[in-house]
Amino acid sequence: MSKFLRVNMNSGSVNFEDIKEDYLYFGGRGLVAKLLCDEVDPKADPLGPDNKLIICTGLLAGTSAPSSGRLSVGAKSPLTGTIKEANAGGIAAQMLARLGVKAVIVEGSSAAWYILKIGRDQAELIPADKYLGMNNYALVAALKADYGDKAGVISIGGAGERGYRNSTVQITDSEGRPCRAAARGGLGAVMGSKKLKAVVLEPAAAETSYADKEKFTAAMRGYSKAVKSHPLSGEALPALGTAVLVNIVNSMGALPTRNFQSGTFEAAEQISGEQLAKLQGERGGKLGHPCHPGCVIGCSNIYNDADGNYLTAGLEYETIGMNGSNCGISDLDSIAKIDRLCDDFGLDTMETGATIAVCMEAGKIPFGDAQGALGLLQEMIDGTEMGRLLGQGTQVTGEKLGVTRIPTVKGQSLAAYDPRALKGTGVTYATCPMGADHTAGNSLGNPTVDPVKKEGQVQVSSTLQVGIATFDNLGMCIFSGFCAEDPANGGYLLEMMAGLYGGEWTPDRLFGIGVQTLMLEKDFNARAGFTAADDKLPSFFYTEALPPSNSVFDLGEDEVAATLQFGG
Repeated sequence: MSKFLRVNMNSGSVNFEDIKEDYLYFGGRGLVAKLLCDEVDPKADPLGPDNKLIICTGLLAGTSAPSSGRLSVGAKSPLTGTIKEANAGGIAAQMLARLGVKAVIVEGSSAAWYILKIGRDQAELIPADKYLGMNNYALVAALKADYGDKAGVISIGGAGERGYRNSTVQITDSEGRPCRAAARGGLGAVMGSKKLKAVVLEPAAAETSYADKEKFTAAMRGYSKAVKSHPLSGEALPALGTAVLVNIVNSMGALPTRNFQSGTFEAAEQISGEQLAKLQGERGGKLGHPCHPGCVIGCSNIYNDADGNYLTAGLEYETIGMNGSNCGISDLDSIAKIDRLCDDFGLDTMETGATIAVCMEAGKIPFGDAQGALGLLQEMIDGTEMGRLLGQGTQVTGEKLGVTRIPTVKGQSLAAYDPRALKGTGVTYATCPMGADHTAGNSLGNPTVDPVKKEGQVQVSSTLQVGIATFDNLGMCIFSGFCAEDPANGGYLLEMMAGLYGGEWTPDRLFGIGVQTLMLEKDFNARAGFTAADDKLPSFFYTEALPPSNSVFDLGEDEVAATLQFGG
């Protein structure tokens, strides 16, 4: 039976707890929401001792369900002031499941720094003085030298130590690199505020308990086949990774360019998935790389530099879009260097790209200046006055520099889709309880609506947000959900849940978990002081026509307010 592990940084106590019944059918994002609503004052200081850091697995973690090894990290966000869950690949979720841990709850704040080491039925806090000041790559190497090469690591770099509000929590991948990020919302700063430098996971073998293993296995096999047979999750993403979207989104006129001034980038081909595949084919890099054990899609990559040496892993569309076209930068190697530095120091690549673009608009450096962008990133690493400002994120930086076009919602930057040309995603940006978050419900490729027309976008966003929240509870990659649009494949999900947990699982019961999650998140935010007036995009999206479609975001407040309305 899985347990909670409660870590009190004030007292140094580390205790395993049985899981109460009303938490059994929440996992991942939903478990974050449930725990924060039950245990954290929504008005608490995000970087104070009353906030809690939640690290947890999904409902299907520890099983052979396809692509079910996603990890959730959550807290009240120091970037947005809202509830926040960030989702990542890597090896930690499956390792926690094998250790019998469903959630790690970190509370209080210590005067001294520690690492948390978790083994089977035992865990302890260990002084971390020798690791302070290390960024993630050096830190992981040191921890593996001390605790074994097979250890899994969840860690923060210098950004989290310093309390940068755009800092990440990094997770090691199957090769032991800290390249998978719970990136958004500044959760690295929350971990740093607790004085927790890293979590070290010992390898363990554990047998998952099933209500009906044969039923689960049959459904798992059917769903795995469906995922691998879908043209997106079975062909496009393994071939080119998420970077396949560069040319697609550019052709739609939705690729953010020069701080969202345009929806097309004249050099899109130079930063495309096709170009990435060409370069890595020549350099010995790799596409089709799984981001976590049990992934059946393989949309990640290993990116080698011009000399054929490893530079970074997981160079994704969002990083390319926000640090490439959004900054006017057309050099993939420079974007990959930004990605590596962000992973190492512990920065959200999306927030970083948006912040650099705002600096460009303010005239600090020109659009297209890759070396200047790397210089700004180095200032964050060096902790200069300018670097500390940039570390507070796009909203604070833009306001300080006097920029009026600041692409944020609830303090968090938009991702690499312009909401004027992809209006369903714009509705999600505006209404997601966690700030502008494309992974909460991206309408890209939805066949039921015209992306530049407002009709139907609220319903599309609402449906997507419920579906994504459900998959985030399962701990499954959202790309594994493409095939679930077919009711027969959706039936495999229900059978897997029945085979694992027992009882009857209907669509209403399964997707009701997503609805409950969103209601909990909205309740937390309401008690934190957020209202419907906060559910809107920056004003320039409503007034500035986006080339080449000349579209504006034209959904009014009353129309957007109909999103995520579930009744009493």
